[in-house]
Amino acid sequence: MLFNSFDFGFFLVIVYALYWAIGVKRRKGQNALLLFSSYLFYGLWDWRFLGLLLASSLIDYIAGISINKTEKKSIRKLWLYASVLWNLGILVTFKYFNFFINSFGNLFNIPITEGSFTIWTVIIPLGLSFYTFQTMSYTIDVYKKRIPPTRNLLSFLCFVSFFPQLVAGPIERAKKLLPQFERERSFNLNTSTEGLRQILWGLFKKVLVADKLGIAVTMVFNNPEQYGAGMLLFAAVLFSLQVYCDFSGYTDIAIGTAKLFGFKLSKNFNLPYLAKNITEFWQRWHITLTNWFTDYVYIPLVKSSNKVNSLVRGAALLLTMLLVGFWHGANWTFICFGIFNGFILIAERIKFGHNFSLRKGLAKAPRLVSLGYFFFITSISSIFFRAESSEQAFLILKRIFTFQLDATVSSLIGFKLLFLVAMILAELATRNWDFPLQKLEIKLPRAVRWAVYYILIMLLIRYSESGDAFIYFQF
Repeated sequence: MLFNSFDFGFFLVIVYALYWAIGVKRRKGQNALLLFSSYLFYGLWDWRFLGLLLASSLIDYIAGISINKTEKKSIRKLWLYASVLWNLGILVTFKYFNFFINSFGNLFNIPITEGSFTIWTVIIPLGLSFYTFQTMSYTIDVYKKRIPPTRNLLSFLCFVSFFPQLVAGPIERAKKLLPQFERERSFNLNTSTEGLRQILWGLFKKVLVADKLGIAVTMVFNNPEQYGAGMLLFAAVLFSLQVYCDFSGYTDIAIGTAKLFGFKLSKNFNLPYLAKNITEFWQRWHITLTNWFTDYVYIPLVKSSNKVNSLVRGAALLLTMLLVGFWHGANWTFICFGIFNGFILIAERIKFGHNFSLRKGLAKAPRLVSLGYFFFITSISSIFFRAESSEQAFLILKRIFTFQLDATVSSLIGFKLLFLVAMILAELATRNWDFPLQKLEIKLPRAVRWAVYYILIMLLIRYSESGDAFIYFQF
């Protein structure tokens, strides 16, 4: 069930009505409804993987309680390792097993029969990378005594499976989200209205911008040999914007949906394409994932060294970004994506002369200079992210850097590019708001405000096609 489908709209209306009909004084009843709705939402995709979701929840719930029961370090570590190994184990089994088998076969020239290990090749549980990271961080935080474990099983199951953010985040920490299931939520009309506005804005970015850009991007990336340097670079820029609108659109819908039920989810994007360098970009892009890898991978790697210096930090940063790339998918293109970004981040931190670095220089440079650098780097990065194979990625890069002339001239997207322009202008004009429609009730008269809503809804109905899955659903 996709957020950009009529099925989800029907589902959401029913759950919303039942949820508030139960009443704010019956928190357990509301949580039970949310849990049932979340499992239904997930099960409609593939009911067989509900067992995996439930198993992950129960294992980490038990691990959290067991870690807290004793001060004996060996026992605490045993339960922590059990949780981490389970979560990483199911990731490797379902997401990376086929990649490792094929890579092993290619390395040692061992033929792998086509169709072998079909279950891992074809079926990757939806949202696996997101909910495993969410539950794994819970047990790590309990082990580190950052949070106490919960004994409320219902609340914990809801925390893991909460349907607005189950499939593609934000990756929430137990410290923030879990307590929201353990306290009463009061109905607030203004919050619900704001949630609907944010859902509408998310749909606009997904359906009218991302999906339309995707048509042009697919056309070029499916046949890169037919296009020259200009078109390929333009398509790479469009894909960067497509991914942003697709994923941030999903996030807006997720956050807006959560608001309908009285929950607050983490901000996951902060106008990343206003960044002046790649370091700042990763502080603004997919913020919950960046913070997760910073807290649970990068910082522990740095602290594990006996002597912390720039070489140690650089190595830790490169390994962290490699894992960030690999988190996105079992393909050499994502590994290249991570390594490329890792080297860029290291290069931006290298100090020259008296405490000068590329990062600091770009931060002070004219906007045109920093913007040109930023879009060039992100466009190259997006080629690895979008390409079907590393061979295709390097073919595209070769045609770009050898300045191959365009054999075909195409508008690629035509007048629908105006939707992108409108989105950019709206987000720039409201950069201090959480989303462009947030404060329209205090900025515009009612008639104008409702005209904006109706125009957006009419455009969605007019130009929406069969619901395209969100890009991050594959991760």
